[in-house]
Amino acid sequence: MNKIGQMAPWIGKEERDAVLEYLDSGGWLTEFTRTRDFEQMIASYVGSKHACVVSNGTVSLAAAVMALGLERDDEIIVPDFTMIASANAVVLAGAKPVFADVNRSSLCLDSNLLEEAITDKTRAIMHVSLNGRCPDLENIVALARKRGLLLIEDAAQSLGSRYGGRHVGVFGDIGSFSLSPAKIITTGQGGALVTDNEELHNRLLMIKDYGRPQSGVDYHAAMGYNFKFTDLQAVIGIEQMKKLDWRVNRKKEIYQLYRDLLQGLSQITFVDTDLQDTAPWFIDVLVEAEREPLAEFLKAKGIGTRPFYPPIHTQPPYAHVKGNFKNAEYISQKGLWLPSSSFLTDADIERVCLGIKAYFTQ
Repeated sequence: MNKIGQMAPWIGKEERDAVLEYLDSGGWLTEFTRTRDFEQMIASYVGSKHACVVSNGTVSLAAAVMALGLERDDEIIVPDFTMIASANAVVLAGAKPVFADVNRSSLCLDSNLLEEAITDKTRAIMHVSLNGRCPDLENIVALARKRGLLLIEDAAQSLGSRYGGRHVGVFGDIGSFSLSPAKIITTGQGGALVTDNEELHNRLLMIKDYGRPQSGVDYHAAMGYNFKFTDLQAVIGIEQMKKLDWRVNRKKEIYQLYRDLLQGLSQITFVDTDLQDTAPWFIDVLVEAEREPLAEFLKAKGIGTRPFYPPIHTQPPYAHVKGNFKNAEYISQKGLWLPSSSFLTDADIERVCLGIKAYFTQ
């Protein structure tokens, strides 16, 4: 019986053919015209004036912090429940992450808990639309404006998700998306930054290219680094973007099928998800029992799962952090990601759900 992995990238013949065509054309591999085309496709898709792609999603968040002028001792509020890259990017850029607890029903920042974390050193909020969700985003945008704070949208998992008719990632000063292998589209590694602010966009372009206002001309107007993309990645990304609408719809179908097949199983709780607006990156559930035995049972049947992220404050680099993060701790202990690849068939999903039911009825 074939194994069903928790997640895998989906690269097809179109990407392979496009890469071979590009290599045969004599391209230099580094970023050039194909990268500009890819950036334009992203900007058009999300409804942003500007897009800038960089080497990975952590770098994109760090570049956002740098472009916004945030420095040492400037505090940026980050959810305690998120991939650790969100916090690490703040540290990489030289600022200070401060953690806030999340809402148990959405897994995202809660505007009320967020306000409690604001101090006189807070300069920005990093909102993570975990798994495409952002139900409190309007209140968080309003809070940022009221308190004079910058807003970075970590929309790493949210390409294809919307809020109030607008794409996630365009509500803040800068939005950031990930293009890593597990995302809805991938270029192997990569991050995409979007903004309507031309000045911020120009800063991002300099930061990613050694601080040069003009690529290839060795005058450095600002501190910068080599965060550049490659045209080879862009060639793959262009083909992936052509498939994005279909994948968004399929992700929603997959999530709905899981909900239908596991309906009535009291030990499994789905996170509230509005499938009209949200394209779930992963299929996430809370296991109202011991999670690890279920995961081991499914593994024995050739079905892969993945536990939720641990709260960031429990990780050694942030062990000095004190606070009350009871929701993040609860979610982390209960959460399980089920098989979520876009190419899963209905039969694959039925097999996963039969396995879960078998475990709880044994």
